[in-house]
Amino acid sequence: MIKRWAFGISFILLIAGIILAQNSNTGLKSGAQVFHSACISCHGVDGRGAPDGTRRFEKPDTFPDFTDCVATARESDDFWGAIIHNGGPGRAFSEIMPSFRDALTGEQIKMVMGHLRQFCREPAWPRGEMNLPRPLVTEKAFPEDEMVMDVAINAEGDADINNKVVYEKRLGSRGQLDVVLPFKFQKPDGNNWDSGVGDLVAGYKHVLASNLRSGSIFSLAGEAIFATGNSDKGRGKGVTVFEGFASYGQLLPKNSFLHFQSGIELPTDTDRANRAVFWRTVLGKTFAQDSGFGRQWSPMVELLADRELASGERVNWDIVPQFQVTLSRRQHIRANIGVRLPINDFGPRTTQVLFYLMWDTFDGGLRDGW
Repeated sequence: MIKRWAFGISFILLIAGIILAQNSNTGLKSGAQVFHSACISCHGVDGRGAPDGTRRFEKPDTFPDFTDCVATARESDDFWGAIIHNGGPGRAFSEIMPSFRDALTGEQIKMVMGHLRQFCREPAWPRGEMNLPRPLVTEKAFPEDEMVMDVAINAEGDADINNKVVYEKRLGSRGQLDVVLPFKFQKPDGNNWDSGVGDLVAGYKHVLASNLRSGSIFSLAGEAIFATGNSDKGRGKGVTVFEGFASYGQLLPKNSFLHFQSGIELPTDTDRANRAVFWRTVLGKTFAQDSGFGRQWSPMVELLADRELASGERVNWDIVPQFQVTLSRRQHIRANIGVRLPINDFGPRTTQVLFYLMWDTFDGGLRDGW
């Protein structure tokens, strides 16, 4: 009881200090001045957090160390700006972090964000602004820590439900390991439902270049697709395939963005599967509620093309209108839904409803951040 009472008094004193500082904050003209006036008592001179003996509260588990690029560089200014503007509870973090929307102007919040960015001194880390919304099919260039459940449902023809569990683990500043486990439910010719595992995928992606000033990011990746599925039942190609591809992301004006991916598939046995090439382009735009700090909606359109490198084959074209939405307040749980529509060769290729549920594992558990 005494500990709770002391915490309550300390928190009231902290808020009172912020309110009293509002008038003096109006004259602050640099990020360093804002930080030393409004932030230093909790976050310390060096951004690692004030010493335990000088704080009036117990440090929460989510208390940031701004010198730790692992935690800070991967998030965008919008992420940190939302916490400064609305306080910790605005993104489902600790209530110890108060709101500064009445104490600091929008320009002052931008300035202090610029100052905070100086604490991470490893330029190899791509900035969180380059983490563009994830499309349904196209691979993005930014490395992530994510779990994704992908679902594709045939809207016509035989009843098929294709699922993929995607695990992505960031390695260092620019690398990413990914493992994909596909499984399929199908009801061929109106018979009983059948199910089974598809071809297991393991791969690695590495960022070669990322430039916040130009708003661009470029990665190369390689994957091995192992013949673990039953090809006779349409759950795989029946041969191990090596795939290489390049991914590019570009920030565009007014919260718009572009993805591009191009690659090649190289089966180990060309008598059983043809070599193939593919390319994919995505255009989208993000809308955010609450003056840019709240829930995000990202409509996108993907244009997909692939061609087997064999005589008589033609380019297959698909278009995929879709939109992604953030579900949790912390924005680490997101969903995307769209429709894959063949533009040509309609017979063998059918319309599909696509959906995914994405969990950014670094930002919290499935039950956190709501």
